[in-house]
Amino acid sequence: MPVKKLKEFLDSQKIEYVTINHSLAYTAQRIAASAHISGKDIAKTIVLKVDGKLIMAVLPASCKINLDLLKSALNANSMEISSEKEFGELFPDCELGAMPPFGNLYGMAVYVAEKLTHDEEIAFNAGSHRELIKLSYKDFERLVKPTIFTFCR
Repeated sequence: MPVKKLKEFLDSQKIEYVTINHSLAYTAQRIAASAHISGKDIAKTIVLKVDGKLIMAVLPASCKINLDLLKSALNANSMEISSEKEFGELFPDCELGAMPPFGNLYGMAVYVAEKLTHDEEIAFNAGSHRELIKLSYKDFERLVKPTIFTFCR
């Protein structure tokens, strides 16, 4: 079960969360529709290569990432969306492309779109294309300690 590592971490931190099972879906907007949740309430995780190092960018599914804004905020020389081939083996317990936004569990820095910080809850892929986890945004922020920037449109 891909979500085991994440659930064990959340349980060890005594975090309240809900697991939502849904039909097979690969994009954040399709997941939202399948789980009967608004796209603005689902967070998508994008792995980026910034100056040769992989990072996670987390933003509402209803937004598109603005690489120029994030690149400027990070004062980076180069930034591109990483291919699944480049990052797939970093998440051995996850289905390809379904990694949760917990970069701290995988040795990656996490950058969250400022727009997500206004939400009471955050829902995201739980390591599979059939399961979401929803928890309070404040708990997510406390556990992950992401850096917050404005980078979605």
